[in-house]
Amino acid sequence: MHTYRIGTAAALLGVSVDTVRRLVDGGKLTAERDELGHRIIPGPSLAAYARAARRSEQESAGSSARNRLSGIVTEVLLGDVSAQVEIQAGPFRVVAMVSRESAEELSLEPGVPAVAVIKSTNVVVERP
Repeated sequence: MHTYRIGTAAALLGVSVDTVRRLVDGGKLTAERDELGHRIIPGPSLAAYARAARRSEQESAGSSARNRLSGIVTEVLLGDVSAQVEIQAGPFRVVAMVSRESAEELSLEPGVPAVAVIKSTNVVVERP
């Protein structure tokens, strides 16, 4: 069984180390101790928590798209017809091409919070 240290679990969930500690202390996330006494989180436990958190987020989203990355707009390049929008969502950089009209209606500019909603029929899965 794969296990994760608190810091790695926090990065995977997109939350702080303190948040993961509170989740463990509150019984919402299972943790064990390794041979050095450090808390480790079993992979299945982390996956179950992430799945439950995703479901509650999706229920409030009102969309058929299941891939939602919340972040901050870091760059907007306006063209005559289209706009290139860059969003930093945690450790992920997402670049989207949208119409210039949409970018202007949404008042997209660096520093504005945004959600990249991704609906795709083709996804590649790799292991690090």
